[in-house]
Amino acid sequence: MAGEASYKKKGKLSRQESNKSSKDPEIEVDKFAVGGSNNQNKSRSGSRVYKIVVLGDGGVGKSAITLQFVSHSFLAYHDPTIEDSYQQQAVIDGVPALLDILDTAGQVEFTAMRDQYMRCGEGFVICYSVTDRHSFQEASEYRKLIQKVRASEDTPIVLIGNKFDLHLQRKVTTEEGQFLAQQFNCPFYETSACLRSYVDDAFHSLVRQIRKKEESSGLYSNERKLRRHSKWWRLRSIFALVFKRKRPTNSSS
Repeated sequence: MAGEASYKKKGKLSRQESNKSSKDPEIEVDKFAVGGSNNQNKSRSGSRVYKIVVLGDGGVGKSAITLQFVSHSFLAYHDPTIEDSYQQQAVIDGVPALLDILDTAGQVEFTAMRDQYMRCGEGFVICYSVTDRHSFQEASEYRKLIQKVRASEDTPIVLIGNKFDLHLQRKVTTEEGQFLAQQFNCPFYETSACLRSYVDDAFHSLVRQIRKKEESSGLYSNERKLRRHSKWWRLRSIFALVFKRKRPTNSSS
């Protein structure tokens, strides 16, 4: 499937459970949230921060897609029980952006805070695997959850059918994915986290949707924006504490 042309600039990778210095971009932004400044949706470098949530069943490749986008690497193993967050700088249509991405756990036992991050996120990636029909059916359920929490809003969404490189295991056709995206009224991409195909395109497309929504006047008051930004950073801090866990160091590409 044809992707959208965009220029990608590799930036800093930031993980909540990183052992690096605490002076990372996400902590600097969090200070803005605590202070209640109008600049709390800006990074330390001044780039606009886009709060993105990746949704989908367990095993569809949400973490693999996210890690490919932020670090250009494919991990054969990823702990499926941890909700994690990442930051990645990019230049999209000539404008700098800092994507703050929450990679959510697909297992039922990790859904307690789902409503919270659905309220705080600005855009959503709904992911299914083309090798798993059940995950495709569940994509509609995630869309319903977003609509339930954000009933009065036209929320930016991108639909992803991952693992299109596994041709012999395909259970969902491209046409089915396109039809579902038409129902969602959102862009659709078939991606391969392993081959890094159309991964950037999907995230960049979502940022474009968020920008387009912002350009439409009267969608949000400044006060409502500030409340949502503040909730987002508090939520990320909770994830950092609750889901902090060491990961295996061995991986293969």
